Parts: sequence; structure tokens; C-alpha cells
Amino acid sequence: MKLTIAAIRSGTDPIGKLPHAAFHRWLEDPIYCQKCDAAYNLVVPWDDAVSKFFEDQSRPLIMLLRKAVQLGHGNNHRVSHFETSGVVVRSITSAN
Repeated sequence: MKLTIAAIRSGTDPIGKLPHAAFHRWLEDPIYCQKCDAAYNLVVPWDDAVSKFFEDQSRPLIMLLRKAVQLGHGNNHRVSHFETSGVVVRSITSAN
């Protein structure tokens, strides 16, 4: 199963497309920056979020997103949308 998780900074709109699904689920536990008050909400396709293997499959991806958020503190959290699938974290920025 190819799991995709998006982390979107709270207070902003998603810049890129959300993971493909008819319905999305916002996970209860956001990712917080340890050095400031930035918080990122996690979005997952509904079917993947309700899978019995979701906890095990999502753990490494959430760890990658946490690392990306921590590294984003250095540039004042200008990136408001991260997305991961596999071992790659994409930073989605606006075209402006």
C-alpha cells in the first residue's frame, strides 16, 4: 500500500493537491515545532486512515514530516504544505 500524508500549517490553505481520495481525514495529533508555536495538521486519505495497519505504516512517514517541520524553523516556516510518500518529503510552495 502506498501511503501519502500531507502536513499543512494551521491557519493556511493547502497549496498543492491533497492526497487522492473521495474523503480525507484530519489526524487528531498535529505536528508542533519544538522551537516556536507553528503547528501542522496531518491529512490522510480516509481509506488509508481507517486501515488496521495504519499505525505501523504511518509511523516512519510522520517521523519524516516531523523532521521537515523542524528543519523548516530555520527559514521561518515559509513552507506551509509538506507531503510525503515513501522516503521523500516534498515541500510545496506557491508559484508567486
